[in-house]
Amino acid sequence: MLKLRIIVVDRTRSPFLKEGESFYLKRLSRYSQVAWEEVKAVKIRKGRTEEEILIAEGEAIARRVAPADYLVSLDRSGHQYDSEALAQWLEDLSIEAKGWVCFAIGGPLGLSKPLLERADKILSLSTLTLTHEMSRLILLEQLYRAFTIMRGEKYHK
Repeated sequence: MLKLRIIVVDRTRSPFLKEGESFYLKRLSRYSQVAWEEVKAVKIRKGRTEEEILIAEGEAIARRVAPADYLVSLDRSGHQYDSEALAQWLEDLSIEAKGWVCFAIGGPLGLSKPLLERADKILSLSTLTLTHEMSRLILLEQLYRAFTIMRGEKYHK
């Protein structure tokens, strides 16, 4: 069974997005072991560069990823799939993956270059600019959709 760990920077503040995350996490748990982990956001302050913030957040995410885990970093420069191809990729990964499949979603500034370089896969949900909180919900829905496709269920049309 594929084990998924979703690692995000900070908590979700929008109530409707938080409700959607809970909804899809519950649905996903029927198909996979799923862990949701939040790392503390680094405050954006005068005198602290964006790079310093990204490095600190990236290190916090990296500490949650074991050497045997498969790291998928979300970034708009990454590989894009349609829903069927995402399902096929996950199905192939379920055979190959030795540890958890960890999806990393950065904060408002994104992910650090070292974390993107460490990734086994860089995934893009869209070429559109999405908020980091919205990206979480879209990822969860697409993962759920992928599992229903793999099982031949009617959710995906």
